[in-house]
Amino acid sequence: MTEDLMTIREMCETYDVTPRTLRFYEAKELLFPIREGQKRLFTKSDRARLKLILRGKRFGFSLEEIRQLLDLYHVGDQQMTQISRTYEIACERLEDMEARREELTQAIDDLKEQLRWGEKVIASVKQDKKAAE
Repeated sequence: MTEDLMTIREMCETYDVTPRTLRFYEAKELLFPIREGQKRLFTKSDRARLKLILRGKRFGFSLEEIRQLLDLYHVGDQQMTQISRTYEIACERLEDMEARREELTQAIDDLKEQLRWGEKVIASVKQDKKAAE
């Protein structure tokens, strides 16, 4: 095995993914490992693509968006099209994430208020119970 190639097991250990995940990305035409019978060998290019896939997923990009962005690498304009489109999608994702964060913050505040109310009710019931004894 040369240093440039990694087995599926090495990929899984290095990038904390499952073999099923790697096969899924291959089926979705996101990764293109070398096939030797049942064996898959991943190149440096596959590793770079996997890093971008995982980062894109973390940021909320769809797999189709990721595939399209990865395909733009070969446009031949020093990745300017790829970088520009990635930037546009990233701005959209950031806006979505910030909106979700605001919604989550509001939900957390509402739940805390409900818990404070619940604590008062529970304390009141306990106090009434002790007074009745």
